[in-house]
Amino acid sequence: MLTETLHPSTARAGRVKRAVLGHRIFTVVLCLATAVRLVTMLGYRPGQLYWYDSFTYLDVASHPRPSLGFHPSGYPLLLWLLRPFHSVTVVVGVQHAMGLGIGVMIYAVLRRRGLPAWGASLAALPGLFDASFLRLEHGVLSDTMFILLIVAALTVLTWSPRPTARACAAAGTLLALATLTRTITLPLLVLVLIWSAVRRVGARGLVAGMLAGALPLVAYAGWNAHVNGRFTLTGGEGVVLWARTMTFADCAVIRPPAAERGLCPNGAHQDAASEYVWDPAASLNLLPGGRDGNNDLARSFALRAIMAQPLDYLADVARDTALAFAWTPVRHPERVTPAFGFAQGEWSLPPYPLVAKVRREYDPGISGLRSAQPWAGFLTAYQYPAYTRGPLIALLLLAGGVGAAAGRRRAALPWLAAMFLLAGPVAVLDFDHRYVLPVIPVACLSAALGLADLAQVAGVRRAGRGRADGGSGADARRAQVGTTSQLSGPAGNRRT
Repeated sequence: MLTETLHPSTARAGRVKRAVLGHRIFTVVLCLATAVRLVTMLGYRPGQLYWYDSFTYLDVASHPRPSLGFHPSGYPLLLWLLRPFHSVTVVVGVQHAMGLGIGVMIYAVLRRRGLPAWGASLAALPGLFDASFLRLEHGVLSDTMFILLIVAALTVLTWSPRPTARACAAAGTLLALATLTRTITLPLLVLVLIWSAVRRVGARGLVAGMLAGALPLVAYAGWNAHVNGRFTLTGGEGVVLWARTMTFADCAVIRPPAAERGLCPNGAHQDAASEYVWDPAASLNLLPGGRDGNNDLARSFALRAIMAQPLDYLADVARDTALAFAWTPVRHPERVTPAFGFAQGEWSLPPYPLVAKVRREYDPGISGLRSAQPWAGFLTAYQYPAYTRGPLIALLLLAGGVGAAAGRRRAALPWLAAMFLLAGPVAVLDFDHRYVLPVIPVACLSAALGLADLAQVAGVRRAGRGRADGGSGADARRAQVGTTSQLSGPAGNRRT
């Protein structure tokens, strides 16, 4: 107290030093994670641009508008905010910072819930060092923003044993923004509201979460109605669900009405459901208006097919979801390279009018990707060991599930979210290794909470057996306190 009175600056410095020392393991981890991101930015310039998604995002950012395509306009809003810099390099730099932020949130919430520094740091490692995340952050794609919003919402909801109304509202807003980034989040928002009701967060919390989640979506759909004449978030959800059914649909069983018979399989064959969206020989693309003009009809056919053949649909979803657990990444579809994409060379941009338009309106320095040595050489070798293999994902999900069922239920919400993020995209379209990446940090969060809960329950049971064997009450209490300290480290006296 005297030191704080006489030397406030010294006291503040001491508090900062103690805080850094308390998190020194994660400080080292975060510095190394920052270093590999700097290497990525030095090794590949200016950033990865994908035809056709990246250029569509940049075009919408230059002329903000709601979309009737496959993607809502949430991610282009971020690009619009960064447009004054006129630099794709700035965009990927911000996304690399987001990747670090995801790791910081996982570490922070786990420390808050009583895990030791080494355990919380370990849970953050895959998202911070997996080379697939480095590549994702280095591309003009919505994925990193999407993962950040999902992890932020889960952080808010798991920060305390029972979320406040303010926390529920914040989580609802974050999930609404994630929905406007990728519409697959909408069922997850509903799942979180159900979880909030089961957890009895109270009427205020439930209403706050519902309103905060609904208002941005209603506002965006209203904007879409004003601009495009349709009160909707996107215009392509029926098309992608129709593509999902093309791997099993049998119109002899479905018996569609005459208006939908033209959507039946017509002999065109693809090795992955998503390929039917783009196959010019597929039945939908042969109809007048193609995929752009038949979204509602495609949705009606797809729902009819799923109801007529539910077991076939579930079997296809289960088979494709299981691809995530392979040790060696599976080529699905065959034309893609599922992982290990860091290479050396130069890649030119396609000579399309949209490319020239984006270069003129967003970033005059946009060019094809080129590698630079020695950084690209390092990343080319680094990516092979720095890859989260499928069996590890399965173990993380298993640990979170067991912890959610047998522990103190702290892992339940992250585990449910991870399972949904794994199976949801497959259920509405197809499997893609890129779609698996959001599962990994959420699965790490659920596994860490689940394993900590299981260890704590085992410690309490051992203490109980000690009492039953004749140990004194004081001995049993000491055993229980010791178990909690092992789990929690310096935060062992916090409420969990």
